[in-house]
Amino acid sequence: MNDHHRAYQPITPANNKLLKKRWDQSRFDTHRRKVQNAKPVIDNNPPKIYMHLVLKLKKLQMEEERLATIERDNRLLLEKMAHIMRTRGRVDNRNNYEQKSLNKTKRQRELLIITHENQAILKRIVPKEPHYNHIKWEDEWRINKKYMANIAKYPIWYENNRDELLQKQRMQQNSKKRSVKSITGSSLGKPSVVC
Repeated sequence: MNDHHRAYQPITPANNKLLKKRWDQSRFDTHRRKVQNAKPVIDNNPPKIYMHLVLKLKKLQMEEERLATIERDNRLLLEKMAHIMRTRGRVDNRNNYEQKSLNKTKRQRELLIITHENQAILKRIVPKEPHYNHIKWEDEWRINKKYMANIAKYPIWYENNRDELLQKQRMQQNSKKRSVKSITGSSLGKPSVVC
Protein backbone atom coordinates (compact mmCIF):
# COMPACT_ATOMS: atom_id res chain seq x y z
CA MET A 1 0.00 0.00 0.00
CA ASN A 2 1.22 3.52 -0.91
CA ASP A 3 1.99 5.56 2.18
CA HIS A 4 2.88 8.86 0.56
CA HIS A 5 -0.13 10.45 2.16
CA ARG A 6 1.45 10.01 5.56
CA ALA A 7 4.31 12.37 4.59
CA TYR A 8 1.85 14.95 3.21
CA GLN A 9 1.56 18.03 5.36
CA PRO A 10 -1.63 19.96 4.54
CA ILE A 11 -1.71 23.74 4.99
CA THR A 12 -5.20 23.73 6.47
CA PRO A 13 -6.03 21.45 9.38
CA ALA A 14 -7.52 18.07 8.35
CA ASN A 15 -8.82 14.99 10.21
CA ASN A 16 -7.82 12.54 7.47
CA LYS A 17 -4.53 13.19 5.64
CA LEU A 18 -5.31 10.68 2.86
CA LEU A 19 -8.59 12.34 1.91
CA LYS A 20 -7.07 15.79 2.33
CA LYS A 21 -4.23 14.87 -0.07
CA ARG A 22 -6.69 13.57 -2.70
CA TRP A 23 -8.88 16.66 -2.45
CA ASP A 24 -5.90 18.98 -2.73
CA GLN A 25 -4.54 16.98 -5.70
CA SER A 26 -7.88 17.11 -7.53
CA ARG A 27 -8.14 20.86 -6.82
CA PHE A 28 -4.57 21.35 -8.11
CA ASP A 29 -5.30 19.31 -11.28
CA THR A 30 -8.43 21.39 -11.89
CA HIS A 31 -6.36 24.56 -11.42
CA ARG A 32 -3.67 23.34 -13.87
CA ARG A 33 -6.31 22.40 -16.43
CA LYS A 34 -7.92 25.85 -16.15
CA VAL A 35 -4.52 27.54 -16.48
CA GLN A 36 -3.75 25.52 -19.62
CA ASN A 37 -7.16 26.26 -21.15
CA ALA A 38 -7.20 29.94 -20.12
CA LYS A 39 -7.43 32.48 -22.95
CA PRO A 40 -5.35 35.66 -22.86
CA VAL A 41 -7.08 38.93 -22.00
CA ILE A 42 -5.10 40.78 -24.71
CA ASP A 43 -5.64 39.42 -28.21
CA ASN A 44 -2.13 39.11 -29.62
CA ASN A 45 -3.07 36.78 -32.46
CA PRO A 46 -2.35 37.91 -36.05
CA PRO A 47 -5.25 39.76 -37.70
CA LYS A 48 -7.81 37.86 -39.65
CA ILE A 49 -6.91 37.41 -43.30
CA TYR A 50 -9.64 38.47 -45.75
CA MET A 51 -9.64 36.88 -49.15
CA HIS A 52 -10.61 40.05 -51.02
CA LEU A 53 -7.37 41.63 -49.76
CA VAL A 54 -5.21 38.68 -50.76
CA LEU A 55 -6.89 37.93 -54.09
CA LYS A 56 -7.62 41.30 -55.74
CA LEU A 57 -10.17 40.41 -58.39
CA LYS A 58 -10.61 43.99 -59.64
CA LYS A 59 -6.89 44.33 -60.23
CA LEU A 60 -6.85 41.03 -62.11
CA GLN A 61 -9.85 42.15 -64.20
CA MET A 62 -8.17 45.47 -65.07
CA GLU A 63 -4.96 43.63 -65.99
CA GLU A 64 -6.90 41.25 -68.24
CA GLU A 65 -8.68 44.21 -69.91
CA ARG A 66 -5.36 45.96 -70.47
CA LEU A 67 -3.85 42.83 -71.98
CA ALA A 68 -6.94 42.39 -74.16
CA THR A 69 -6.64 46.01 -75.38
CA ILE A 70 -2.94 45.56 -76.13
CA GLU A 71 -3.67 42.30 -77.96
CA ARG A 72 -6.45 43.95 -80.02
CA ASP A 73 -4.18 46.90 -80.93
CA ASN A 74 -1.39 44.52 -81.90
CA ARG A 75 -3.81 42.52 -84.07
CA LEU A 76 -5.04 45.68 -85.82
CA LEU A 77 -1.47 46.83 -86.38
CA LEU A 78 -0.55 43.43 -87.75
CA GLU A 79 -3.53 43.52 -90.12
CA LYS A 80 -2.52 46.99 -91.34
CA MET A 81 1.08 45.89 -91.86
CA ALA A 82 -0.10 42.80 -93.76
CA HIS A 83 -2.34 45.00 -95.93
CA ILE A 84 0.61 47.31 -96.65
CA MET A 85 2.79 44.34 -97.51
CA ARG A 86 0.11 42.88 -99.82
CA THR A 87 -0.53 46.20 -101.60
CA ARG A 88 1.87 48.87 -102.82
CA GLY A 89 1.41 50.87 -99.67
CA ARG A 90 0.09 54.07 -101.20
CA VAL A 91 -0.64 56.93 -98.86
CA ASP A 92 -4.28 57.89 -98.67
CA ASN A 93 -4.01 61.67 -98.34
CA ARG A 94 -7.53 62.53 -99.42
CA ASN A 95 -9.50 64.43 -96.87
CA ASN A 96 -13.22 64.57 -97.58
CA TYR A 97 -13.99 66.24 -94.29
CA GLU A 98 -16.36 69.16 -94.53
CA GLN A 99 -15.68 71.84 -91.99
CA LYS A 100 -18.66 72.28 -89.74
CA SER A 101 -19.10 74.86 -87.08
CA LEU A 102 -19.97 73.43 -83.69
CA ASN A 103 -21.95 76.48 -82.60
CA LYS A 104 -23.68 77.21 -85.92
CA THR A 105 -27.19 76.64 -84.56
CA LYS A 106 -26.51 78.85 -81.55
CA ARG A 107 -25.24 81.69 -83.76
CA GLN A 108 -28.27 81.34 -86.03
CA ARG A 109 -30.60 81.54 -83.01
CA GLU A 110 -28.80 84.65 -81.74
CA LEU A 111 -28.96 86.25 -85.20
CA LEU A 112 -32.68 85.52 -85.40
CA ILE A 113 -33.25 87.10 -81.98
CA ILE A 114 -31.25 90.19 -83.00
CA THR A 115 -33.19 90.59 -86.27
CA HIS A 116 -36.51 90.32 -84.40
CA GLU A 117 -35.35 92.96 -81.91
CA ASN A 118 -34.20 95.27 -84.72
CA GLN A 119 -37.52 94.90 -86.52
CA ALA A 120 -39.37 95.71 -83.31
CA ILE A 121 -37.21 98.83 -82.80
CA LEU A 122 -37.80 99.85 -86.44
CA LYS A 123 -41.57 99.47 -86.01
CA ARG A 124 -41.42 101.74 -82.96
CA ILE A 125 -39.21 104.35 -84.67
CA VAL A 126 -40.96 104.66 -88.08
CA PRO A 127 -44.36 105.98 -86.92
CA LYS A 128 -42.77 108.55 -84.60
CA GLU A 129 -42.87 112.17 -85.76
CA PRO A 130 -39.60 114.13 -85.67
CA HIS A 131 -39.11 116.20 -82.55
CA TYR A 132 -37.28 119.06 -84.30
CA ASN A 133 -38.53 120.99 -87.36
CA HIS A 134 -35.66 121.10 -89.87
CA ILE A 135 -37.56 123.45 -92.23
CA LYS A 136 -37.75 126.02 -89.45
CA TRP A 137 -34.01 125.56 -88.82
CA GLU A 138 -33.21 126.17 -92.49
CA ASP A 139 -35.30 129.39 -92.49
CA GLU A 140 -33.52 130.60 -89.35
CA TRP A 141 -30.13 129.81 -90.89
CA ARG A 142 -31.01 131.80 -94.03
CA ILE A 143 -31.98 134.82 -91.90
CA ASN A 144 -28.77 134.46 -89.86
CA LYS A 145 -26.69 134.38 -93.04
CA LYS A 146 -28.29 137.67 -94.13
CA TYR A 147 -27.46 139.25 -90.77
CA MET A 148 -23.88 137.96 -91.03
CA ALA A 149 -23.55 139.42 -94.54
CA ASN A 150 -24.84 142.78 -93.30
CA ILE A 151 -22.35 143.06 -90.45
CA ALA A 152 -19.32 141.54 -92.31
CA LYS A 153 -16.29 143.71 -93.13
CA TYR A 154 -15.86 142.08 -96.55
CA PRO A 155 -18.61 140.78 -98.78
CA ILE A 156 -19.31 137.03 -98.74
CA TRP A 157 -18.07 136.49 -102.30
CA TYR A 158 -14.74 138.03 -101.22
CA GLU A 159 -14.45 135.70 -98.24
CA ASN A 160 -15.16 132.67 -100.41
CA ASN A 161 -12.77 133.72 -103.22
CA ARG A 162 -10.09 135.40 -101.09
CA ASP A 163 -7.44 132.73 -101.76
CA GLU A 164 -7.99 132.90 -105.50
CA LEU A 165 -7.81 136.72 -105.49
CA LEU A 166 -4.57 136.69 -103.46
CA GLN A 167 -3.03 134.19 -105.86
CA LYS A 168 -3.99 136.37 -108.86
CA GLN A 169 -2.49 139.44 -107.19
CA ARG A 170 0.80 137.60 -106.56
CA MET A 171 0.95 136.43 -110.13
CA GLN A 172 0.36 140.00 -111.40
CA GLN A 173 3.10 141.37 -109.12
CA ASN A 174 5.55 138.66 -110.26
CA SER A 175 4.82 139.39 -113.90
CA LYS A 176 5.37 143.16 -113.32
CA LYS A 177 8.74 142.48 -111.62
CA ARG A 178 9.85 140.32 -114.53
CA SER A 179 8.88 142.96 -117.07
CA VAL A 180 10.73 145.65 -115.09
CA LYS A 181 13.86 143.49 -114.88
CA SER A 182 13.79 142.72 -118.56
CA ILE A 183 13.45 146.42 -119.44
CA THR A 184 16.26 147.53 -117.11
CA GLY A 185 18.52 144.68 -118.18
CA SER A 186 18.18 145.51 -121.87
CA SER A 187 18.89 149.20 -121.28
CA LEU A 188 22.00 148.47 -119.18
CA GLY A 189 23.34 145.85 -121.56
CA LYS A 190 23.66 148.17 -124.68
CA PRO A 191 26.54 150.72 -124.70
CA SER A 192 25.49 154.27 -125.14
CA VAL A 193 26.90 156.16 -128.19
CA VAL A 194 28.07 159.79 -127.64
CA CYS A 195 28.19 162.12 -130.62
